[in-house]
Amino acid sequence: MLTGLLTVVGAYLVGSVSFAMVVSRAFGLPDPHEYGSGSPGATNVLRTGNKTAALLTLVGDAAKGWLGVVLAEFVATHAGAPGWTVPAAAVAVFLGHLYPVFYGFRGGKGVSTAAGIVFALDWPLGLTLLVVWAVMAFGFKISSLAALTAATLLPLGAFYVFGNTLLAWALVAISALLFWRHRSNIRRLVSGTETVIGR
Repeated sequence: MLTGLLTVVGAYLVGSVSFAMVVSRAFGLPDPHEYGSGSPGATNVLRTGNKTAALLTLVGDAAKGWLGVVLAEFVATHAGAPGWTVPAAAVAVFLGHLYPVFYGFRGGKGVSTAAGIVFALDWPLGLTLLVVWAVMAFGFKISSLAALTAATLLPLGAFYVFGNTLLAWALVAISALLFWRHRSNIRRLVSGTETVIGR
């Protein structure tokens, strides 16, 4: 029990490392909380015009989601942690990104981190959702629409791959949180005022 709890806390702390903040400081860019959407993520960093910084943010945020799950799987396999450890760690690393303890609980919207989590749990599912995201993003040029489309399909894919398990329900929770964090984007999509990628 204690091993599982410590693993979940560790996953949350890993998720709390905001690569938008780390990369922005390294490149001498403004605090991503202070411009654009105010969300510390790759899409907002891209608004500075620095594509390298945006790419590093995206890769870093995805990698921490992947790492949080992979470490939890290692502990569950080799240290006898309870069966709920991996699903709980997946949600915890995601919550760390959304509400990071290191940055006053002001985090990003979680798309890249969710992708890393899904790839760690089942890479074919992750690849499928990535293709869906890419088609929507390049087709409509609206990042939030692409993210919400992938988030809509995530629970269906989760139950198809994992069945009615804690892992599937963990991904349902992540999908719901993605919608919650994109609620302002949803309002703009409905009103037709959502920002187009590159502007």
